[in-house]
Amino acid sequence: MDGFSYYNIFDTKGIEYLIIISFLVLIIPFWVIINKKATIKRQIRKALGVLSSSVLRIPQGIYYSRNHTWTYLEKSGNAAVGLNDLLLHLTGEVKVKQVTKANSNISRGDLVAEIENNGKLLQIFSPVSGTVVKVNSSLNDTPELLNEDPYGKGWIYRIKPSDWVNETASYYLAENAVTWIRSELDRFKDFLANSLKKHSPSTSMVILQDGGELCDKPLSELPAEVWQDFQKSFLN
Repeated sequence: MDGFSYYNIFDTKGIEYLIIISFLVLIIPFWVIINKKATIKRQIRKALGVLSSSVLRIPQGIYYSRNHTWTYLEKSGNAAVGLNDLLLHLTGEVKVKQVTKANSNISRGDLVAEIENNGKLLQIFSPVSGTVVKVNSSLNDTPELLNEDPYGKGWIYRIKPSDWVNETASYYLAENAVTWIRSELDRFKDFLANSLKKHSPSTSMVILQDGGELCDKPLSELPAEVWQDFQKSFLN
């Protein structure tokens, strides 16, 4: 055919192009998988109902106390107070009863609320001293906010703090909070081993999956005696 020339790509650099294209076809999906590994792992764990540090929400800039409450100083000068995500993942869905009213003066460590799951109770103590400015009454009608949005709409109190700097000096913040939460999760596994031996050895398979992984909401399946042990070991 006039004006038509035929080139064999294997006689030119075409083979090099094919090698490059083949390499990209292989490497791009692999690269995507590697970069999404953490996200995929987290989604799988959620689907399986496995409780690990990777599924926990640990916002930076919030102060976390050792009794598993959090506090955050707002621009208004008031401190929002609530429950951390680890505690709520351990207990499962709970209802909260606020035992302190607005305009009350409280001290750090005072009893301010109780949370309840199928008749089993835990006491919650204030992380700061001051005057209660506002009580989150919406939790009475929509208690699920506590689990769904613990650091936002699930706040329990707003308090005008009286000794903010000194009282929050020993609390966990940013990366220290992440490290502490992970250590608390490990400590909870050890706690379960001891508490279940005393109160409910037959339920160990209910709350532990293959490989010793915790199921989500483990306390919800356990008797009140284990909750009492948990109160003493983690919240008091």
